[in-house]
Amino acid sequence: MSYDFNADDVFEMAEQLERNGQKFYKDAAEGVDDPSHKELLLKLADMEVEHEKTFAALRSELSAKEKESTVFDPQGEAGLYLKALADTRVFFEKTVDTSSMKEILKAAIEAEKDSIVFYLGMKDAVPENMGKKRMDAIIKEEMGHIKLLSGELVKCK
Repeated sequence: MSYDFNADDVFEMAEQLERNGQKFYKDAAEGVDDPSHKELLLKLADMEVEHEKTFAALRSELSAKEKESTVFDPQGEAGLYLKALADTRVFFEKTVDTSSMKEILKAAIEAEKDSIVFYLGMKDAVPENMGKKRMDAIIKEEMGHIKLLSGELVKCK
């Protein structure tokens, strides 16, 4: 079965990715001893919460047309497919050396880059009349994450 997704589907997935990111940062914070590193990681987890709220707000602004299903899907398989993608492609269970803040930041940057690539691919799956242009807001948010993380990584060297 082939799927076209609407903006609502993709924003729902964006919210899940942010929840996954929050868990990643909280788990990493539990594994570090340095209080400043722990504080940074918890701040990043809080940022993921805020981004989830941002995506939820953007999702709530979608028009009825942007929320319309693009395929006949009485079993909700498209949503399950998106959730599976969100849970396995970005911020999935990774083995990260939590004794090294540098390695944690590198893994986080990699995950954020993966999320941008993922969203760019998903943007192609959202038709113009279903909110394709709104995908740029998600991509811009994730690019901001990379900028912040990269700055922190430079400080670690």
